[in-house]
This record gives sequence, structure tokens and C-alpha cells, in this order.
Amino acid sequence: MSDDMILGADDFDESMDFDGLDKVEFSVKMKGVSRKYLLGSREVIALNQVDLKIRSGEYVVVSGPSGSGKTTMLNIIGCIDYATEGRIHILDVPIEDYDESFRATFRLNNTGFIFQSYNLISTLTALENVMFPMQITDKPEEELEQDASELLKKVGLENRLDHLPWQLSSGEQQRVAIARAIANDPAIILADEPTANLDEESAEMVRQILDSLNKSGKTVIVMTHDEKIINNSEVRHLLIRDGSVISDD
Repeated sequence: MSDDMILGADDFDESMDFDGLDKVEFSVKMKGVSRKYLLGSREVIALNQVDLKIRSGEYVVVSGPSGSGKTTMLNIIGCIDYATEGRIHILDVPIEDYDESFRATFRLNNTGFIFQSYNLISTLTALENVMFPMQITDKPEEELEQDASELLKKVGLENRLDHLPWQLSSGEQQRVAIARAIANDPAIILADEPTANLDEESAEMVRQILDSLNKSGKTVIVMTHDEKIINNSEVRHLLIRDGSVISDD
């Protein structure tokens, strides 16, 4: 798509008002989506002509070997990366048509990311990490602190508000990351190997939180090797290999 066809925030029909996007039928629609890049002189196909629809409120788990395209798919759904080919609608918005400024605001309002490495800000407390993405609102700081405290309470960390990341266990850091991911009440939760670095007790707690988020109405999309998540009878399981979805059940 040429630069003069890329739309900015002012071109969005609702003038950056995202209310109601969580009520659409499909959280994700991908048609013929590919992602290609050059590694030296060699072309690498990270995603290859993917067609996919994910209904709002679904719990979708994507598995596959390392290098199969899972993280690339997650980053494209999360508006972090661009597709090379194809059309993508996230919450009915043709996200590929918009510039990075719009995409950044869109993903901050509508998607919550949970990373394998937590990605917490090391100099901020648990409370401050959760408050960080909430700065897009015009709420007073006292109200933001209260909201962040409630989110940390939901993940069992009401006694860790003032702790820095290095003072928390791996499982606690991941729960802070989950609280941060839902800070702006996004419609879509995206998780990349959320249990990979955790002991079994912490991993099970994260699995339960993801289940709870889905039952509350969130669309949950998880890239994982975790067999307990993959074998959850309530999830839709996609298997991806060499950039293509080879099974969907």
C-alpha cells in the first residue's frame, strides 16, 4: 500500500472513539495474510497466505514448533507488525490502512499483551507498572491508583503493590504483567508463551487467570507449547507450521 493511502487518526470514522468495538462479531479477520522479510539475500516467509476468523469472546490457542510463525501472527494481530500481503480487520477496523500513530493508540485501547519475559519496567513498582498504560485516560492519579490496586488484587498481589520487579518471583512478575495487560479493559488479550518461564504452581495460576478473562467476555489468543493450555477442552486449537495454519479444531 502506498504512503498516500495510509490513513491517520483524523481519518477514522469515530475520531479515535473506540467505544463499542468490543461488541463486533469477529475480533480478528485475516484474509490471505503473509509476512515476508529478507535475511541477507534470502527471503523468509514467516506467515504464508493465512485465512483466519476469530469470533469475539473466543479462546484460541496457537501451537507449533519454534520458528513456525506464532509470534509473527501475534504481532500482526496486535498491530505491532505489518503484513506484507493480505487484509486484516481487528474488531472490524482495517488496521493495515492506518498509520503507526493510529495503530499505537488502537492497540493501547483494545489489546492487552502478556509476554514470556514479562516486559515490566524495572524502575517502577508493581502498582506503577499497572498504572503506566492507564495514562491515556483523563482520570486523576488517585483514581488510577485505586483502579490499579484493584487489578493487582484480582491477581492476588494486593500485598505487593510497592515491590519492584526484582523483588518479585517470576510468577508474581507475570501476574503484574497480566494486571497491566487488562489495565485499559481491552477486548482482546494476546499472550506469547505466558507460562514458559514459570514453575508449575505459578503456571497453573496464570492458566486460571486466562480462563477467567475469557469467561468474563475477553477474546483470548495464546501462542504456547503448554500442553495443559492446548488440551483445555474449552479452547479452539490452531496448529501452525512453516507459516501456515495446518489444522483448526
